[in-house]
Amino acid sequence: MKIAYVVDRFGRRFGGAEAYGVALMRELAKEHDVTVIARQYDEPLANLPWERVNVSSRYPSWLRVALFAHRARKQTQKRFDIVHSHVNGQCGDVEVIHVTPVRYNWRVRPLPWVKRVLSRFSLRVQTYLWLEARRVAARRAHRVVAVSPLTHDQLQQAYGTAQDYPVIPPGVDLPQSSTPPQRDATRQSLGYQAEDQILLLVARDPWRKGLPTALRALAKLPQHFKLLVVGTDEAGETKLHNTAQYQTLADRVRLVRETSDVAPYYTAADQYIHPTLNDSFGMAPLEAMAYGLPVVLSPAPYCGFAQYLKPGQDALLLDHPEDADGLARLTQEIATSPKLRQHLRHHALGVAHRHAWPNIAADYLALYKALLQERTD
Repeated sequence: MKIAYVVDRFGRRFGGAEAYGVALMRELAKEHDVTVIARQYDEPLANLPWERVNVSSRYPSWLRVALFAHRARKQTQKRFDIVHSHVNGQCGDVEVIHVTPVRYNWRVRPLPWVKRVLSRFSLRVQTYLWLEARRVAARRAHRVVAVSPLTHDQLQQAYGTAQDYPVIPPGVDLPQSSTPPQRDATRQSLGYQAEDQILLLVARDPWRKGLPTALRALAKLPQHFKLLVVGTDEAGETKLHNTAQYQTLADRVRLVRETSDVAPYYTAADQYIHPTLNDSFGMAPLEAMAYGLPVVLSPAPYCGFAQYLKPGQDALLLDHPEDADGLARLTQEIATSPKLRQHLRHHALGVAHRHAWPNIAADYLALYKALLQERTD
């Protein structure tokens, strides 16, 4: 099967949604002919053929997205069996919605009336709404895939229930177990002691993933609790350094810049925290579970991944993303209870195995075959 994968930026260092696409296409490429159609490509290990879509980064984002979708559609037309798209605009046979739908944000959820009125005169907002409306419009041999039940419900609230949206979650690689020397070496390179309890947060935009809550929780915890934040860029690091919260906790907070290899930090951590304010799914806590880490995360609707979990069994859920007291309490419970850690580790690995990439790729292949059959009926 000839598959085109359309995405703005292809590479794990660009974020969770981008890492999702890399892993899925690498899995599909084991048996099928996959070509990446992208504006940027930064994934040499994927070893997949790449065709560039030329759109200047100097354009405003709304215009860049519109031009990219138009050019990608022309570039892929009649050349592939399936066009699998992760970009806004009418481009693919399979359109994956991995963020909160634009129409839900601007027309469904509560907004100040001034903001809602002004949005009707915003060229940026109107362009995004138009692109998404074309993307989700029902047509033959076409599907809009939601990454979680939360996203499915938001799509139906935004566009009605005339069509259903299949739910296929992201997957996860099942890593080989790390050895104690590897774990110890990473911790030592980061300046940690054996008795330190490392709370990990992986995020390109850590503020949206709950960094302020994590810092407030850290201030309530004993000194041997440390926070490791992986994935932010230079601007994010500067922003953090300028906050009063960080300045009082600087010796207990370590930042690692964006990287395509997060594995060493999962193996070095003791717990994963994800007090996110807005995640349609949440790739990082699923990856943490694959490494056997106990996880504390936000409930739905703040984190779509929470809908796949049994609270207290697979992970511990906060009452609210900004509940710093709750985050401090739960992380301390995990640190002081070997029985709880083992319980969460066992069930986390079960969740990861259910979400293994071969299973997710099989779901997509079944969908592709259904669409190809529709074309011939």
